[in-house]
Amino acid sequence: MVIKTDRIPQPGETVLGGTFFMNAGGKGANQAVAAARLGGNVSFICKTGNDVFGKQTVELFKKENINTSFILTDPELPSGVALITVDKYAQNNIVVAPGANNALTVGDIEEIEDFILRSDIILMQLEIPLSTVAYVADIATQNKIPVILNPAPACELPEELLKNISVITPNENEVEKLTGIAVTSIQTAERAAKSLYNRGVETVVITLGSEGALLMNRDMVIHIPGYKVDALDTTAAGDVFNGALAVALSEKKSLQEAVIFASQAAAISVTRFGAQVSAPYIDEINGFHFINS
Repeated sequence: MVIKTDRIPQPGETVLGGTFFMNAGGKGANQAVAAARLGGNVSFICKTGNDVFGKQTVELFKKENINTSFILTDPELPSGVALITVDKYAQNNIVVAPGANNALTVGDIEEIEDFILRSDIILMQLEIPLSTVAYVADIATQNKIPVILNPAPACELPEELLKNISVITPNENEVEKLTGIAVTSIQTAERAAKSLYNRGVETVVITLGSEGALLMNRDMVIHIPGYKVDALDTTAAGDVFNGALAVALSEKKSLQEAVIFASQAAAISVTRFGAQVSAPYIDEINGFHFINS
């Protein structure tokens, strides 16, 4: 549920004026839609409530050609909801009530484990229980399936989980919470990336908004510039980036090529309002004239 207004209120302040609209979202859902629109063969695993939001969500996924066979329904908890404020500079703040997503348990995963282990790549976020994320990462690593983790909302991550991550994709705020290093330049981004790499993550990609992304692994440290666009709404830009990254890596693009592709998809998404609806299709990326910032 989104309000577009001139500025984001301070604590205790009420701001009048603005435009309200509502659309489907959630980090995992946004990423699934982004990946499907870019040509990925996507199956989405989550848990919704037995409510109108949950039912609408499943129907939307089907229209995006996403496999919904493993979307579970909680009989008691509501579907997750996000409240989003977007200011005139396209910046946003978001509060999420996870609802049924908080009840996606290891037991649920064990029942569909055989299917998960037939995946080419697994993309996860932190809007489900950390114990579930850690379990999936562990079984995926044991079966040599690459795991992308978008560590959002950011929280402290156990070392055992980090060692099972193929690619971690924090933004500037998230990487500061994970490492204690404030990212104010490319140099500080490199320090933060090295901190995560030294804790066992195979590849670190720090998204830097309009400044692009920093890519680090044992073979390279590369700053990939962003693109000049007229930004309207940054909501879901990181999710589009992650969905696109997963598609590119599943298609055996190099890490650098994959990050460039993901940055292009995210750049297009910020020129549109909304979450899932902002995700571009593959022909839009192919036909877009990109200019580096």
